[in-house]
Amino acid sequence: MLAAFISRVLRRVAQKSARRVLVASRNSSNDATFEIEKCDLHLLEEGPPVTTVLTRAEGLKYYRMMLTVRRMELKADQLYKQKFIRGFCHLCDGQEACCVGLEAGINPSDHLITSYRAHGMCYTRGLSVRSILTELTGRRGGCAKGKGGSMHMYTKNFYGGNGIVGAQGPLGGQIAEAFNMAALWKLPCVFICENNLYAMGTSAERAAASTDYYKRGNFIPGLKVDGMDVLCVREATKFAADYCRSGKGPILMELQTYRYHGHSMSDPGVSYRTREEIQEVRSKRDPIVILQDRMVNSKLATVEELKEIGTEVKKEIDDAAQFATSDPEPRLEELGHHVYSSDSSFEVRGANPWIKFKSIS
Repeated sequence: MLAAFISRVLRRVAQKSARRVLVASRNSSNDATFEIEKCDLHLLEEGPPVTTVLTRAEGLKYYRMMLTVRRMELKADQLYKQKFIRGFCHLCDGQEACCVGLEAGINPSDHLITSYRAHGMCYTRGLSVRSILTELTGRRGGCAKGKGGSMHMYTKNFYGGNGIVGAQGPLGGQIAEAFNMAALWKLPCVFICENNLYAMGTSAERAAASTDYYKRGNFIPGLKVDGMDVLCVREATKFAADYCRSGKGPILMELQTYRYHGHSMSDPGVSYRTREEIQEVRSKRDPIVILQDRMVNSKLATVEELKEIGTEVKKEIDDAAQFATSDPEPRLEELGHHVYSSDSSFEVRGANPWIKFKSIS
């Protein structure tokens, strides 16, 4: 299904000019300059640039990453329906420009904390597709050795998803207090709202008297960013990171994006929004299509090259899924392992006082 979608998109790109492509210039150094949407600003005199340079290497990298996240999430959907994945599972397809653009705008040494819809950021932070899908199926080869599942994945400088809604802001407190402390102490912290327009099943317009989430920091400067454009997210993230690194304190970014799936796997996603609305976004604002259009029309890549990347990504996802469904599950006696990263072994009580497990770091 996805392969057919990509094929149709690429054919369309080859046949006509893209709606969102605005090529300002093209030179012989294998790059192109694009206009990007201007960000709305709060308590800022100037914001991110409205033009940016994309190199061929960057474009191909971003395209592969976004396509990998898209296919990975669709494979997770399939594995869930086949009952290889159990429990909670929140997919981020449609929001690929957010995770890829964020990673492109920060340093690997920067620290990232996110919520439960985290598979894409797990991948962009360095976890392999195999380790992510294998964690989703609860197998020993997963990034958390099969014990974390969809909402609890971690890697270096990535403090993973967590199951508490909104807890990633202050990691256990309240967001207003987190804003206050960050501003009071001028902490170099970028707060990000991935606004996909819906809560579990309620639209932002029905739930919020003010939907200007980038202003919710009040005394903290804010940006409203086109979260469906990887270049816009990249430039806004660079701007926000530079702002924090300069000692000015925290900043808030609202990335306006859209999720194609429902809130979780138990939510079909069409009881509170129409199929036509979803299709409208897919046809006009899909983040992968926007980047494809720019690259092909500016001659940074050919349709054939992008098809080849699609073939390679499909194989990577299929191979990862095969491993994720055949890798053994953790042994029961490993249930208490890795409670602490480094500590001497100790006993962990099980479901009752007579069941004991040994914790090994």
